[in-house]
Amino acid sequence: MDIGVIIENLPLYFKGLWVTIQLVTLALICGLLLAVPLALAASSRNTFMALLPKAYIYFFRGTPLLVQMYIIYYGMAQFEGVRESFIWVVFQEAYWCALIAFSFNTAAYTAEILRGSIEQTAFGEIEAAKACGMSTPTMYRRILLPGAFRRALPAYGNEVIFMLHGSALAGVITIVDLFGAARIVNSRHFVPFESYIAAGFFYLCMTFMIVWLFKLWEKRWHAHLRPRESVAGKDAALAPGGVSD
Repeated sequence: MDIGVIIENLPLYFKGLWVTIQLVTLALICGLLLAVPLALAASSRNTFMALLPKAYIYFFRGTPLLVQMYIIYYGMAQFEGVRESFIWVVFQEAYWCALIAFSFNTAAYTAEILRGSIEQTAFGEIEAAKACGMSTPTMYRRILLPGAFRRALPAYGNEVIFMLHGSALAGVITIVDLFGAARIVNSRHFVPFESYIAAGFFYLCMTFMIVWLFKLWEKRWHAHLRPRESVAGKDAALAPGGVSD
């Protein structure tokens, strides 16, 4: 195993790592902003209102991310109206095409996660909010959405990891992300084992950081679910001469 090749190309790996972090972060932010209204509309009891969001979710969850990225990167260039419009500035760049594909894809998965969490809201919480005189927007802002985000946090953590791993497809459309950097190192030095093992190590470290952050958020947001020490036992332990078992 030639470690010297990896050390020599570390600047290229770090450059690709930065591109990967940018793509994943921006895609998650845009996807989350799009997923919230999609989830609210998809969970509506109005069939016509829920039809279009559910169709969007079904399409992007039912087709591979690579196909979606190819449609946006290669497919949009076939339309003369797109090439002659101002949006061609976006679609002619591989970076923005990958970001659009990643955002649309993660929005569909996140919307489905949030939709399920919203529908799991206890009926008593909704009745209590109505009894307090909350309007529908206030009820969503104070009761439904905070509870839905709290319940969806573990599943959303998995979606973030899947999005990180799926971002490796960006290298297929000429973007020098982390996976693209590994492909360049392999093409230059013919060391597939070393080049891809190094990329896998970086992905593994980022996955560990994501898992660690979500564990912290779960611990904070689910603090009210942890068992609490009884008041009587706590008072006895704090009293002078008190003994707690």
